[in-house]
Amino acid sequence: MDERVIGRSGQRASVVGLGTWQLGADWGDVDEKEALSVLDAAVESGVTFFDTADVYGDGRSEQTIAGFLRGRPELDIFVATKMGRRVDQIPENYVLDNFRAWNDRSRRNLGVDRLDLVQLHCPPTPVYSTDEVFDALDTLVEEERIAHYGVSVETCAEALTAIARPGVASVQIILNPFRMKPLLEVLPAAEEAGVGIIARVPLASGLLSGKYTKDTVFPANDHRTYNRHGESFDQGETFSGVDYESGVEAAVEFAALAPEGFTPAQLALRWIIQQPGVTTVIPGARSPEQARANAAAASLPELSEDTLTAIRDLYDRRIKEQVEGRW
Repeated sequence: MDERVIGRSGQRASVVGLGTWQLGADWGDVDEKEALSVLDAAVESGVTFFDTADVYGDGRSEQTIAGFLRGRPELDIFVATKMGRRVDQIPENYVLDNFRAWNDRSRRNLGVDRLDLVQLHCPPTPVYSTDEVFDALDTLVEEERIAHYGVSVETCAEALTAIARPGVASVQIILNPFRMKPLLEVLPAAEEAGVGIIARVPLASGLLSGKYTKDTVFPANDHRTYNRHGESFDQGETFSGVDYESGVEAAVEFAALAPEGFTPAQLALRWIIQQPGVTTVIPGARSPEQARANAAAASLPELSEDTLTAIRDLYDRRIKEQVEGRW
C-alpha cells in the first residue's frame, strides 16, 4: 500500500490506516479474539498506521494493540494515541502534570518507552490557543516520552489554530463526502505548513456504507444510539453530525454513484484518499472482512471528474446546510 509522510514528524503512514475506537468501546460489545483478527487482517492488507486513544474502552484498545504487536515483533507499525478525555473538559486540566500522568498510562498500556504520536483529544477550544499547552507538549518531546504530537479537532477553526503551531505534526479531523468543509481552508493550510492530515469518521459512522435504513436499531451501548443528538460528546462524532433519517436518504443516493467494482464504503474512502493534503484515512472495522475491504480502497482506480462532481452536488443539495455552520 502507498505510504505518505505524516507532516512534520517525517514518519510514514499507509494511506488507509485503522481506527481502533471500535476495538475499545462505544460500538456495542467487542470480542477480544475478533479484535485481534481485525488487527491481523489490517496489517496483512498493508496497513501500517493504527490510531487509538486512552479512553477507548478505558485503555482496552491500547492494550489490545500492545498485545497484538508483542506477538508480531517483525511488524513496523506507527501507533498514534490520544489523551485528554479522562478528565472534566475544562482548559485548566490541560497542564504538564496531567500530561505526564496520561502519558505514563498510555505508555504502560502500549508497552513502550516512547509513544510515536500523541494527539490532544478534541479538547476545549481555548486549549488550542494556549502557549503553555504547547510548551508542555514540547517538554514531553524533550523528556523522550513522545516522539511527536498533534491534535484532534472538532471544527475547522480549531484545526487552523493548531496548524499555526510550529510543533504540531498532524491534525486529525472529520472528513468524508458528508463533511467537506475542511477542503476549503484546512487541507490547503496544512499542506502549506507541512502538517499531516488524519481523516477520521470517514464513513460517517457507517452511514456511507449504505447498510442502514431508517428502521435500523443500534445497541444501547453504541454511540449511534446514545449520542445521536450529542448527549455524551460532540454530535459531530456520530453520523458526522448529519440527521440520521435524512442521512440515510442521502446515503442511498451516494451508493448509486459507486463505480463498478466499488462498494459504497470504498467510494467514500477513495474520495478521501484523493483529496490533496490528506495523509491517511482511518476507518474502523468490526470484522476482518471489513478491515480488508477498507484497505482495498487504496488500490482502486482514481475517481473520475464526473463522479467527484456528482458527490459534490449531493453534498451541496442534501448535507451542506446541516453541518457547515457548526463545524
